[in-house]
Amino acid sequence: MAQAITTITFPDPALLESVAPLPAGFTAGLWDLRGDPEGVRAQEIDAVILPYMAGGDWRVLGTLPQLKLVQTQTTGYDGIAELVGPEVAIASAAGVHAAATAELAVGLVLASLRGIDQMVRDQSAAFWNSVRRRSLADSRVLLVGVGGIGRGIGRRLEPFEVELTRVGRTARDDDAGHVHGTDELVALAGRCDVMIVVTPLDEDTRHLVDAEVLAAMPDGALLVNVARGAVVDPEALTSEVLSGRLKAAVDVFDPEPLPPDHPLWRSDDIIISPHVGGNTTAFGPRMVKLLRSQLARLARGERPENLVRPGPFA
Repeated sequence: MAQAITTITFPDPALLESVAPLPAGFTAGLWDLRGDPEGVRAQEIDAVILPYMAGGDWRVLGTLPQLKLVQTQTTGYDGIAELVGPEVAIASAAGVHAAATAELAVGLVLASLRGIDQMVRDQSAAFWNSVRRRSLADSRVLLVGVGGIGRGIGRRLEPFEVELTRVGRTARDDDAGHVHGTDELVALAGRCDVMIVVTPLDEDTRHLVDAEVLAAMPDGALLVNVARGAVVDPEALTSEVLSGRLKAAVDVFDPEPLPPDHPLWRSDDIIISPHVGGNTTAFGPRMVKLLRSQLARLARGERPENLVRPGPFA
């Protein structure tokens, strides 16, 4: 395949400096999708590396006549396809955030089950509040999502001696055992102590964890979401948490950020994490490694990694 991309924009100077030097034949510009690109003309841009987190209007992507590739810095890529035509390839940062997001998921489970959030509140009141809480050991954990992050969570749960059940889009068997399909989710939810949600957001998974699934979870069960907010029905989750029936530890919300007047802020039955699953010291070096690999592949005329839509690389 002949090299199809020569002009690429980086969202900030630090990322460009970290990836440099670029392979021969590439021209780099700077563009955070606000204002005009620096160093290149918009009509010449072949590829765009998106900012890490959305903070502006990305509809400008649809105005680039030569655009062939959009590279995210996130594992999720929801909403990008609607901004560009089907001829534009989309590549995710799958793998970059897997370890960090997996460790946050396990951390949220432990913090909620063992009451660490309550201990912090008690500490400020000098209240010695010794109570017996659920252990992660011997708990029935339902893992919804078996991609890279899901596999990372599964590996990290092994030393905790849990009873792990995994759910994917369709039922199948893999090297780690059986994967149940989402059509079994309601029944499986009824037999879990902890549900961890890490599936990508798309038209099939929006509100996958809906009121029926949440209602099936046993009283006192824990819902952990490190996927996308809209994978879980926000109204149903809010109702279950505010009633005191379920506990939650959530890194992603719909809408996001969670509005300051939202009632979940005032609940002691939820740990609210401000979408920091992948935002760790591991992010920068791993993202640079991925981008260097992508550019080297493009320079050799090869398909980029992590394509979620092939575009011209089909």
